[in-house]
Amino acid sequence: MGSIFTRAIVGASIGVMCVLPAAAQEAQGNWLVRARAVSIDTANKSDPIPSLAVPADAITVNNKTIPEIDITYFFTPNIAAELVLTVPQKQTVTVQQSALGGPVDIGTFKHLPPTLMLQYHFLPNSTFRPYVGAGLNYTRISSVRLAVPTVGRLDLDSNSFGLAVGGGVDIAIAKNVFLNFDVKKVQISSDVSHLGQKLSTVKIDPWLFGVGLGYRF
Repeated sequence: MGSIFTRAIVGASIGVMCVLPAAAQEAQGNWLVRARAVSIDTANKSDPIPSLAVPADAITVNNKTIPEIDITYFFTPNIAAELVLTVPQKQTVTVQQSALGGPVDIGTFKHLPPTLMLQYHFLPNSTFRPYVGAGLNYTRISSVRLAVPTVGRLDLDSNSFGLAVGGGVDIAIAKNVFLNFDVKKVQISSDVSHLGQKLSTVKIDPWLFGVGLGYRF
């Protein structure tokens, strides 16, 4: 009788241990929504334009801080997908050196850069929850208002596709509430053209440094 009882207790204990990770994940919820302030640090690599006396890497897009919302869904305690969203952002373009004699603002454009990443979360039940991820970025470029004196209007490609990699950490500060630090490297580029003729390719390829708060449910 005692042997049967002992086996029953052991079996029940093993069953509880097997169920605990799933129960903990369910208690946390599968959704995590964050609001972040993100600093954009652009790489600004560009081809030279000999006809305009513009050297390599002379076309720059301004750095700025933008608001961002991301929605993360956990398939398992460790594996999640993150969708990063913002509103269209206005950027200023400058030619740092040119035949015009120095740095010149040549106009603005807007871009909308949603990014989808697959992530691995290392310590899903601890106070400090680091993660890494990789995925794809799609950037929609619109409202292009670029022009160079004596040359005329310039155009940009409307679409950019590129890779995105990054990582960060969620720090539990209250029930279901997390402080988040995040960094990403994203590939964004566009061809610059005039009257249908390509002049240069600009690789913006920004680093994104984010800090914000998240809520899991």
